[in-house]
Amino acid sequence: MRSTSIQDGPHRTFVLILDRGEEASKTITDFANREGIDGASVTAIGAFSEAKVGWFDLAAKKYKPTAVNEQCEVLSLMGDVAQGEDGKASLHLHAVLGLQDGSVKGGHFLSGSVQPTLEVTITETAGHLRRKMRADLGIALINI
Repeated sequence: MRSTSIQDGPHRTFVLILDRGEEASKTITDFANREGIDGASVTAIGAFSEAKVGWFDLAAKKYKPTAVNEQCEVLSLMGDVAQGEDGKASLHLHAVLGLQDGSVKGGHFLSGSVQPTLEVTITETAGHLRRKMRADLGIALINI
């Protein structure tokens, strides 16, 4: 992964270029932790050799994964970074993935193996964002 800061100051903006074989969620999370990012919006485009998206089953209080076991275009990957209850960066991303036949799969982004690249823009927000576990839902949401 290569990165650069394209805007410094109180609202930093970073561009990350992920390389083949990197796991996108881990790489972005590690970068956010290293840079102390605790409130940001995230957008990305590129491609994966395989990925997993999920649909949240409210009754079961967990994500039901859908595997995409083929090369796919990242048509849209967007979401946010907030600070989790453990003090570390917590990503919440959704993805729309384009398949070879022109169909799409999408949902909550769980994982993706980059191939050949993923271009990510992270723009810090003015305020710090914190996630708090919602026992009634079984997931951590931004607490405002």
